Amino acid sequence: MKKLVCVIGVLLLITSCGNESKNSLTVNGNIKGLKKGTLYLQHIPDTVLITVDSLEIKGDGNFSFSTELESPEIFYLYLDKKDNNDINDRITFFAEQGVITVNTDWNTFDTTAKISGSKSNDRLDDYRETMSKINKRNMEILLKASQQDNPLNQTSIDSLERISNSNTKRGYAYAINFALNNKDSYVAPYIALKEVPDANIKYLDSIYNVLTPDVANSKYGKELKSLLESKK
Repeated sequence: MKKLVCVIGVLLLITSCGNESKNSLTVNGNIKGLKKGTLYLQHIPDTVLITVDSLEIKGDGNFSFSTELESPEIFYLYLDKKDNNDINDRITFFAEQGVITVNTDWNTFDTTAKISGSKSNDRLDDYRETMSKINKRNMEILLKASQQDNPLNQTSIDSLERISNSNTKRGYAYAINFALNNKDSYVAPYIALKEVPDANIKYLDSIYNVLTPDVANSKYGKELKSLLESKK
């Protein structure tokens, strides 16, 4: 009888662990040089930013958070360094079930962050890398058009405006194509929702229709479906 109870107990434990690990998210890492501050794990379940957990750090930059995650989505690490400066205090990453490691420095918290353990975040980084180049080009055009030392004539300004519009269209096209070409990634519907929500409905519809079943049934997949229904 005791053996039977033990076997049942082990089976229940295995089942329990399996269920727990399925939707479990652990975010850990180190903030180099941080002596004092409060770190917050946050996300936006609907429309309001909420704090999932927080940790007061004193003399040791190591941290670890654990929570349940039904579907991959954007999470944030917000660091209150107690320095009355809100610049560079929030890291944005695409969270998914499993263990995600974030290592960074206290004084360049968001810019030097190294994130590992999330394939979705890796895919989002690929997208951001190209988009940053497109956005940088637009900024260069804007600065050139508004220069004060050597003002441009109207012809030159009109030319720069055409180049800027073309570059903006290039960004839209890249976002749409990236989502279409990454139909198996949870990043695809996120990009459609956050980067090109005002794109022609036929493009948004095309993105949604190529999503794999798991991605279509995810948080952002469902939100994309709702957006499409509101547009029709």
